[in-house]
This record gives sequence, structure tokens and C-alpha cells, in this order.
Amino acid sequence: MFTYTVSVVTGNQVFAGTLNYIYLTLVGKERSSDRTLLDKSWFERLDRGTVVSIDIHVEETLGELLLVKLEKEKFLINDDWYCRSISVTAPAGDCFEFPCYRWIADQKELVLPEGRGRLPQDEKLSILKECRHLELENRREKFRWNEWKSGFLMSIDANKSSELPLDVQFDTAKAVDFSLNAFKAAENLGLNKLESLFQSWKDFADFEKVFITIKNTESEYVMQNWTKDAVFGYQFLNGCNPVMIKKCTKLPDKFAVTQEMVENSLDRGTTLQEELKAGNIYIADYEILEDVQPNDTDPSTQQYLAAPFCLFYKNGQNEFIPIAIQLSRQTTPGEKNTVFLPTDDEYDWLLAKMWVKSSDYNIHQLITHLLRTHLISEVFTIAMFRQLSAVHPVYKLLIPHVRFTIAINTAARETLINEGGVFGKVDSTGGIGIEQVIRKGMQTLTYKSLCFPEAMKIRNVDSKEDLPNYYYRDDGMMVWEAVKSFVSDVVKIYYSSDATVQGDEEIQAFVQDVCSYGMKNCPNNEFPNALKTREQLVEYLTIVIFTASAQHAAINFGQFDWYAWIPNTPSTMRKPPPTEKGKVDMKYIMESLPDRGRSSLHLGTIWILSQFQDNELFLGVYPDKYFTEEPAMEAIKNFRKKLVDVTKTIRSRNETLELPYWYLCPDRIPNSVAI
Repeated sequence: MFTYTVSVVTGNQVFAGTLNYIYLTLVGKERSSDRTLLDKSWFERLDRGTVVSIDIHVEETLGELLLVKLEKEKFLINDDWYCRSISVTAPAGDCFEFPCYRWIADQKELVLPEGRGRLPQDEKLSILKECRHLELENRREKFRWNEWKSGFLMSIDANKSSELPLDVQFDTAKAVDFSLNAFKAAENLGLNKLESLFQSWKDFADFEKVFITIKNTESEYVMQNWTKDAVFGYQFLNGCNPVMIKKCTKLPDKFAVTQEMVENSLDRGTTLQEELKAGNIYIADYEILEDVQPNDTDPSTQQYLAAPFCLFYKNGQNEFIPIAIQLSRQTTPGEKNTVFLPTDDEYDWLLAKMWVKSSDYNIHQLITHLLRTHLISEVFTIAMFRQLSAVHPVYKLLIPHVRFTIAINTAARETLINEGGVFGKVDSTGGIGIEQVIRKGMQTLTYKSLCFPEAMKIRNVDSKEDLPNYYYRDDGMMVWEAVKSFVSDVVKIYYSSDATVQGDEEIQAFVQDVCSYGMKNCPNNEFPNALKTREQLVEYLTIVIFTASAQHAAINFGQFDWYAWIPNTPSTMRKPPPTEKGKVDMKYIMESLPDRGRSSLHLGTIWILSQFQDNELFLGVYPDKYFTEEPAMEAIKNFRKKLVDVTKTIRSRNETLELPYWYLCPDRIPNSVAI
């Protein structure tokens, strides 16, 4: 008689336990055990957070353990069970790990392969090949591509959150967190509505009344300093949307700025052409908003959009300041484009800056944030579930970085960007504008633009010497290198050569699925449809992880900091952009800004979006043990050490700054797009 000791770990989530009967069968290379009921007694059932151990006795050893089969049968009610993992100690003392981390609902049988990471070409036994095949066949039935809106990136085929596969739905703790955040935000909105019945504003002091229960140090700093040109410029380096600026060596034809206009802003005693040549001039161009239809969902409130140019100057004090703004792009003969300048009347210049920030906000929400982190991460996630088996090392590498991504995007399609959703109520691109902007953004979504070092080079902002104090770039490069080093370590463990990459049918199917299906509406995206080298694989996987973690953190978690003070970044404008100078007064500015109702809803929404969850998992924190081999676990330890070093560097730098930059500090970067 031989004994196998089996330990089964139930998850810690609310409702993870089950009253149902769970049967287990061990499958070895030589033979299988009998089907065995896990529960030894009523008092040792599979409760939340418990470890149930049983001994399975066999007449002959089973040989090398290959699989564990789990079967669930109804008892009283059919409830779901979340199995974390199973470990088996064989008679000779060998320990076999079977990672699960899945919900078991109506499935009559769940088959778990032994947990070592294996490429498909490593499988020699037909039973394991068939297991992989059936697993992926089942997943492809659950994770189907769908075109939510014509011309968008492909998404999951589900109309509401309850239709999602259980394993990608929010757990109860996450759902409760959302409810608490929403409640606090709603409390703020309610208090504000009780405070006063007016919907418009008399002056900027009125906006302070929005800050009643939700505020922080950064947003108060913005409130006190937002009119300063240096603070305006700083936001394009280190605010919520630090991806718009690019070095300007030649002025756009439609930009009517001249040397005479800006000569008072150039402090080196040089000309505009000389500064362009020297590399001290930068531009933010919002051409993508040209001809986009402004939000017309509210017949009682007309809303407006602009497609501005904003010219920046890195002056002799290394300040990054705006020196010219043009809000229109007139091409009609006889009509001119007004260029607003720091030397103009105070209100003319202030409103011009507000218009730029409003345009920037709308691009940030729809392209930088929604399209280039949320939607692209969902494409990677769906392709991963469809094409990579759970024992594939790349699946094990990526799974922590896709946590809740499909769930949050589905929730967004239900409540944020849907018809009648929050974005439609508060943003000037609401309504049909959302679709127009996303489709335009698809034209610029390329593979290289998601590769962080390449993105810096494309905009010619990669030099610290040329452009100092660009902490988004500096910290982003450190995190990128740490992630790339980790990915490289893992790839080297499982791929001995470039030929191994080429022979991996699952990884090739993964990138093909992304390129041919997920990105099918994205022309000229340059996404590879095959990978030929280990170097290419490392870059691809680094893009996936960095986009879901660091890039999303950089452009999401500062929203309340920079957007809570409404005048600094209006979500919409209720007056058309000025075309002449000397016509703007405080009354016109107040009538331009979003009304009280929209401002309150905007504030509550960005507060929710800016919150970490109570059970947040930050970069490199992997409580679920998908990797079971020592080399892979050592790679994770080294990754964490590198992230600690990056964190120390950022903390040391921040001690010298008036306004610290934290958004890319590893201990504040969640693993995945989950909010």
C-alpha cells in the first residue's frame, strides 16, 4: 500500500468556499488513483481560506504525477468554489505542485496539469497534449472577440459584467471597494448640491465650494498655483497626460506664431528660429480634435471643442513655459488665426491656457488613457486566454498583469463611455465625439509607440540634457528597464534559442491573434504577426506588462491631483473659444467653464478613478504562485530587488522637489489595469 498526501487550498475571497462535494483523482504516468471525496467530515469542508489535507492510498505507485482531476457535485445548492492550488506529496517524498487559481462552477470536471512551465513543443505525452488542446478549446468558447463600436479595438463578447467568465469578474472585495468609493464621492456631490442651488459661477472662489469632503495636498497645490505659466508647463511634463509634447524644429503651416510675437518670452537673447534649431522649443498639437463634433447630448447646454496649438519654451532657468497658443485653424481666405501670448491681457491668456488644458483632458481620457492602456490591454488579455495554456510560462508571466482588466473595461462600457454614460454627461467629446476621437486615435496606435524608449525617441524628448525635470520619462525608463530585465530572465529560462521561439505554436498564435483580430481595425499598426527571436519576444512581453502597469499608473492615478481644481482642467466648455483679444472678462470665463452639476459629477468620477483598492497588488507582488520552479522564482526575487532600488532612487529625488513625482514609483504601480 502506498500513500499520496494531498493538500487543497481554498481561496480567501468572500464566498470562495463551497458546500458541494469535491472529488479528486490523481493521474500518473503509469496509472490513476480512485476518485476520492475531499471532505473528511462535515466540519472539515472546503471553507474560505482553509487547507484540506487527505491521504490517498493505492496498491501500486502511479508513476510521475501528470494531472489532478477535480469534479464538483451539487449538495443542497450549487455554489461556486475557488481553488487556489493543490500540492501532492508522493510516497517517495517528491512534491508536485498544481496551481489552479480558478473558480469552479458548473464544470463537471477541471483538469490541472502539474505546474512546471512548459512550452507546447515540450509536451511528449499524448495525454498532456490533449489536455492543453481541450483547455484552449474551452477558453476560446468563453473568450470571444467582439467589435463593441465600429472601428474600435476588439473587445470581449459580453454585454454586461455578469456575462463574463467567472475567472475575470471582479471579486466581491473589489466590488465592495468600488461601492464605498462611489458612496464617498456621491456624499460629496450631495453635500455640494445642498450647499447652493446655483449652477454657474461668479468667480474662482466659487469652485472652492466643490472641495468639501474630498481633497488632497496635490490638488490644493494646483488650486493655489494653477495660473502660473511654469505650473501650466510642468503638467505637460509630469501631469496626467505627459505624452503630448514633442520637440519642435519646424512650425506647423497652420500655426501663425511669429518671431515678433514671442521675442519677449525668449530669455537667451536669441530668435525663435535660433531656439528652434537649438532644440529649446516644444509643441503640443491637438489636431486630432479638428472637426470632432462637440457634445450635443444635453439640448439645454451647448458645448464646444477646439483643436489648439501650444508652443513651449525651455528657458534659461530650465523652466518649461508656454509662449504661444492658437485655438483655431482657419484656412478660409480673409480669416486669420489669433495667437494668444503671455503678454496679452491677463484673462485672454488665462482662458487660452484653460482651452488647451480642456483639449488635453479630452485627449487624455479617450486616447492616452482609454485607448492606449485600457483597450489595448484588453486585446492582450483576450488573446492570452485564447491562445496560451495555463502551463505556458508566458501565461504564468502575464496573468498577474491582466487581473480585472476585462472586468473594468466591461464596467466602463456599461457606465462610463456608453450612451448616457458619465463621459457623455461631463466631457466636451461626449456623444458621437467619443467614437470620432477613438477612431482618429487608432490611426496613431502603433507597436513602437507602446515601446517606452521608442516613444520618447519618436517625440524627440529622450535626452535628459535637452529636457531636464521630465520625471515621467526618467522614472519610466527605470521601470521599463527593470521589467525588461525580468522578462528577459524568464524568457531565457524557457527558450534556449531563437528557434525555440519560432517553434512555439502557442506564442505565435498569441501574437497572431492580437495582430489579426484584436487590432484588425487599426491600420498600419506594425504589430508583429510572428516572433522570430528571443529579443523580439522580450520586447513584446515588456510592452504588455509595462502598458498594463507603469503606463496606466502614470496617466491614471494623478487624475484627482490635477483635474480636481476644475478651472485648471475643464472637462467641457460652454462658450466658444475666443477669436479676438480684449473681449474676455471674468464673466465670460465663468460662463465658459462647466456648470456646477457637471463639475460635481466630474469631480466624483475622477476621485473614484484615482483610488487604489484596499487589496491592491503592486508591481512585482505576486501572491499567487503560478511559477513553481526555482529559477523562475529567483527571477521574481531579482525583479523585486530592482524595483526596490528604483523606489529608493525616486524617493531620494523626490525629497529635493517642491512637488514630488510619485506616479511611477514601483510601490505605487498596480500590476494591472483594474480601475
